[in-house]
Amino acid sequence: MRIIEIKVLRGPNYWSVRRPKLIQMKLDLEEMEQRPSDTLPGFKEKLEKLLPGLYEHRCSEGVAGGFLSRVSEGTWMGHIIEHVALELQTLAGMDMGFGRTRTTGKEGEYFVIFDYMEEEAGVYAARAAYNLVTSLIDNSGYNLEEDIQRLREIRENTRLGPSTGSIVEEAEKRGIPYIRLNKHSLVQLGYGIHQKRIRATIAGTTSSIGVDIAGDKEETKNLLSAAEIPVPKGRLIYSEETAQDALEVVGFPFVLKPLNGNHGKGATTNITTLEQAEKALEVARKYGRYVICEQFISGFDFRILVINYKFICAALRTPAAVTGDGKHSIQWLIEETNKDPRRGYGHEKVLTQIKIDHFTVRMLEDKGYTLESIPPKGELVLLKPTANLSTGGTSADVTDEVHPVNIFMAERIAKIIGLDICGIDIIASDLKKPLMENGGAVLEVNAAPGFRMHIEPSEGIGRNVSEPVVDMLYPKGINGRIPIIAITGTNGKTTSSRLIAHIVKTAGYKVGFTTSDGVYIQNQMLMKGDCTGPRSAEFVLKDPTVDFAVLESARGGILKNGLAFSNCDVAIVTNITADHIGLGGIHTLEQMAKVKAVLPETVFPHGYAILNAEDDLVYEMREGLKCNIALFSMDENNKRIKRHCSKGGLAAVFEHGYVTILKGTWKIRIEKVTEIPLTFGGKAIHNIMNVLPSILACYIFRNIKVEDIRLALHSFIPSSSQTPGRLNLFDFKNFKFLVDFAHNPAGLNLLCDFVNQLGGTPKVGIISGTGDRRDDDIREIGRISAKNFDEIVIRQDRNLRGRTADEIINLLVEGINQGKPKDIPITIIHDEKEAILYAYKNVTPGAIITIMCDVIPDTINFIKKLREDEDRIVES
Repeated sequence: MRIIEIKVLRGPNYWSVRRPKLIQMKLDLEEMEQRPSDTLPGFKEKLEKLLPGLYEHRCSEGVAGGFLSRVSEGTWMGHIIEHVALELQTLAGMDMGFGRTRTTGKEGEYFVIFDYMEEEAGVYAARAAYNLVTSLIDNSGYNLEEDIQRLREIRENTRLGPSTGSIVEEAEKRGIPYIRLNKHSLVQLGYGIHQKRIRATIAGTTSSIGVDIAGDKEETKNLLSAAEIPVPKGRLIYSEETAQDALEVVGFPFVLKPLNGNHGKGATTNITTLEQAEKALEVARKYGRYVICEQFISGFDFRILVINYKFICAALRTPAAVTGDGKHSIQWLIEETNKDPRRGYGHEKVLTQIKIDHFTVRMLEDKGYTLESIPPKGELVLLKPTANLSTGGTSADVTDEVHPVNIFMAERIAKIIGLDICGIDIIASDLKKPLMENGGAVLEVNAAPGFRMHIEPSEGIGRNVSEPVVDMLYPKGINGRIPIIAITGTNGKTTSSRLIAHIVKTAGYKVGFTTSDGVYIQNQMLMKGDCTGPRSAEFVLKDPTVDFAVLESARGGILKNGLAFSNCDVAIVTNITADHIGLGGIHTLEQMAKVKAVLPETVFPHGYAILNAEDDLVYEMREGLKCNIALFSMDENNKRIKRHCSKGGLAAVFEHGYVTILKGTWKIRIEKVTEIPLTFGGKAIHNIMNVLPSILACYIFRNIKVEDIRLALHSFIPSSSQTPGRLNLFDFKNFKFLVDFAHNPAGLNLLCDFVNQLGGTPKVGIISGTGDRRDDDIREIGRISAKNFDEIVIRQDRNLRGRTADEIINLLVEGINQGKPKDIPITIIHDEKEAILYAYKNVTPGAIITIMCDVIPDTINFIKKLREDEDRIVES
């Protein structure tokens, strides 16, 4: 067996729209194709012994043990690797359960599909599952614990922390989309101009001055003290001299901590001797140049959380500790405590396992203990200097016990420091009485406070502290979205995308749109090249100036990574024809239709899927959709349109020379096609077809009026600037050059229909074949060319896509010979510019030269230069 490739799908995809996060591993079983599991003695027993949790996998049987039954009966290794990859992730604290294994269409090759929580862990699980199954086949050793631990580490290093993750989950519940902006905790909520950013629990609304003040513990204490908030007295230590001064002012016991520390790093509490102080000062200075010497306040450690300047909750925090039993060592007690099923690795569970580190050793030494010491029964042995949950501490919810005076104080503190998300650390005997009465004090004010202690306390009820954060960023009823129109299909996608973007812009929106030649933000090209995949769509959705997105979504991006968005308002499917067949495991038109159908399946229930009523495969996509359906057709008498509109449906048709919207039985005539420049006076039939779904998509939005649509149709001029590579006609002195990106037989047929209406003779075609298409697709380009052109020049694309130039040329020539009604002159010139120059120099007056271009900007610029040169010659 061998792994051919591993792809990470991050959005709605060919395999599942509801499960966007999938690993797609292409696996070649090689000789194992002939050796299913029942032919391998002892395989099932070894697999079950190593991974007993596989018994819970129901598989297609639908009952526990179903998968193992399949293994006993005989199943293929791809299927087994799928289930092993899921189980490995589950053992590492990522409970995954969806998987599929399907043939690629080639014998022995399979797509192994399974879901993941963190993509890096998913990729690792794919390789680990392959290695595990291979080791069982080969009877070689396999270290299961090593892989599980590695998966845990990847999970902790790559996942959003529990605080950020909880905010994202709350946003998702409300339909607010999110985009992770880096590998850490920077996240964008919402799209375009409605986006808000969070990093951990700091929001874009949080004052940077407030964060800065909170990070300076001395400044914080000064501000609070001046506002009559009880704080422990203390001094800032700059040097050894000031350290002695600080000790004299503060006195024993005291606390040493770095000025700009966080999460308890470098802090030592309850220092009672100079020897302890020297050690603590050395530790603190590892985390910062300046150190605070502060009065040690006895009592319990409390955290109060204030969000949007309102008290939310409070927790009692206890540092990691064990209780002696008079029989066992501290080491044994720690190990027993870590067996608590609530404790896991990192943030995996409610509690974190206690790790022995230098803080632990030092604290034990201060008490005269080692890890082998046996503490008396009932003695609480503290193992960490601070009560952070991430170091094994515990928390108890005490929200309902907080005195109103303390609530008032907490909200006032948040205002004084200027933090809309604020964690306040308090030492006191309790919070039932005002701090002024029980001798408690405020120790710190924290920006980016952790939420875990409140969401899942060890004791008491959990608090949904993410809810007020999302309420603050997005008041009720606001979901942070911008309108999205997504377009897919074989042909017409780019022209439709550009036209829709133009209509939307005319209506006053700030549009971001993607096409096969680039990404545009408000008509400024910011990315160049084929930008029809998820990365380009995400680029638009991340742009803070955009309030409307028009996204061309091609087959390649859907298969490679899935969509960049989970939902859209309108999805258009133009048509399905035989292009890209045989690529990416797609071997039939029906499979291709399934790829394109991903888009309409993502439409919101209130949105519309706009489908081509003349294309059977597209029309069938309406089945099972949970959104509204709108149809379009060049024939107003199309039976499907008639039936649809008789039920009050929405459609767009070409009738009596008009592009018209049908609303039930009512007609709304938008414009005569002869008045729409894009149709070249009605000669470009395929562009009339492109206009129909475009006007329908825009009409659906209430803020876009019929007048806006009509005006935009008049001002959308087919040209190298507005529609590059789509029917770009250049008038020379004695002939015409027509540039078009037609790259498949269906597109070329439509192009030739238009050329034949232009009337120029002779008709010269500069054609090429695309290397990654099927043999007959390339021949068909030749056949169509032979039927429509009087002379043919064969050129080559820059990227031959897996074939040699001679292979492509031979297939084109075969097609030309099959399709020609008469002898046609054929010239072979590999370089595109040289082919254009040849046609230019040998042109017959009155001719029309049509080129199927490769790199659109280069072709257009070269032809423009030829025309400029001709103009200069004429002028001179």
